[in-house]
Order: sequence, then structure tokens, then C-alpha cells
Amino acid sequence: MVCQMEVTSHLLSAAAFDSVSAVREADLAAQLIPQTPDHSLTLFDKGFYAVGLLHAWQSTGTEIRWMLRLRKGTQYRVFRSLRAGQDLVELQLSPQAKKKWQDAADTLTARLISKESNRKKVQILTYMCDPLRYPKAVVVDLYSHRWEIEHEFLEMKQHLLNNELTLRSKKPELVRQELWGVVLVYNLLRFMMAQMAYSLKGVEPYQMSFKQSALYLKSHLSLLPGISPGKISRIMEELMAIAPGLVLPERRVRHYPRAVGHNVIRCGLH
Repeated sequence: MVCQMEVTSHLLSAAAFDSVSAVREADLAAQLIPQTPDHSLTLFDKGFYAVGLLHAWQSTGTEIRWMLRLRKGTQYRVFRSLRAGQDLVELQLSPQAKKKWQDAADTLTARLISKESNRKKVQILTYMCDPLRYPKAVVVDLYSHRWEIEHEFLEMKQHLLNNELTLRSKKPELVRQELWGVVLVYNLLRFMMAQMAYSLKGVEPYQMSFKQSALYLKSHLSLLPGISPGKISRIMEELMAIAPGLVLPERRVRHYPRAVGHNVIRCGLH
């Protein structure tokens, strides 16, 4: 299953899924290209690195950009050094990939940005090649939003699927139906959360608590089928009124570095 999420509202703008034995994730991602809006930036997981996919992504529409973390072992050629920690690189399309992505060029130009994070070197690959238009600090900050969708997948599993390891359905067509149901319910909740956030001053949808909002919204929305149409507006007003209590508190500033815990070996008594 591959989803595309708008990072400020956390609404899913597109989704595609199939059997893992039938297609690769990159093939599912290619199905989302038509739904990708112009003048947008897509933050990929490094597992989606495929020169053919990236070429197809940037070649469709107007100013569609992409960004991902460079996967270890990726082959590239530096043909121009920019400022410190920035290079323009050339990515080569393999002969096997050329057969699959027939419209792709033989090479792809990208910008490679290196930064230090927790004493580790992190390299970000992006189609935003102009360092004046897209400063390094801005690109690095944008990449930090990459984890937003992982957080939402976790919330789906915890609060919509109750941490179940498998779906209820056993047949392929019913599994697809159930997945679409999960996506639709998630988007309905997120849409309502966005409306609640926009009713408040200075609050963005991602600042709303998904767990608390989902519990409150599901309990109220489930009553709508039994309510007369004339009372629906009152229910919606009640939903908006509770919005201030669903805003997450600001994250505390960390005053100490993260520490790695050591495993303690416990020996039993004989």
C-alpha cells in the first residue's frame, strides 16, 4: 500500500495498493503521478529510489519536485560542486530500468545535500537544483516533515485498526474494499479535524490530537443517521465548540541529548 499525504492537513490525496507478489512499491507510486498537483514537492522514503520513477515524477505537470534520502550504495557522478555540502550529480539509468521506463532519459540531474545529524552524515537527494531559489537550510527543514506520514500510518494502525496485525477480510477483493474503507474513514476524520483547526486562530490541522479527535468525532458522527436533518447543524456546532480541547500541547524543548540505553543481561538463579 502506497499513500500520498499533504503534510499540513495530513489528508491523504491519493492511494494505491496491490499484492506484494504482483508489483513493487515504485510501481504503485507511479500510479499516483496523475494525482500529484503542479508546483508541489513530494518527500519520498529512500526505498522509492528509482531513476525511472523520479524522472517520470518530475516530467509530469509543472514544477513537480521530489526529495528523498540517499540510499547507501547509490551510484552517482559529481559534475559540479556548489557550496559546502552541496553538489550537482548525475544519476545513470540502468539497462534493465530502461526497458521498464522507456520514456526516461539515460541520465538524471539532481542536487545532493550533505548534513550532520546526531554525529552522522545524512545525504538528501532532490530535484530542487537551484541553491539560490532553494537554500540548503530550507531543503533540510522540509525533509524533516518526511516523517509525518509515518506518524499517520501508526495512528491508523493504533486507533482505526486497534493494533490488529491483520485485516478481517480473507479474500483479495474484500481486502481492497476494507483498505479503501480505512482510507475513507481516516480522511473523513482528518477533514473534520482540519475544519476544527481552521476554526481556531493560529492552529494547523497537524496540531490536533488524532486519538482524542477520533474518539470524539466517531461518537458524534455515528449518531447522525438517527438525527433529523434540522438538528445536524447543531451537532456540527457542538463539534466545533470542542476544538480548543483537542489541540496538542507544544513539544517541550529537549535540554539534554538522547541517550542510548544498554541492554541488561538478567541471569536466573538455579
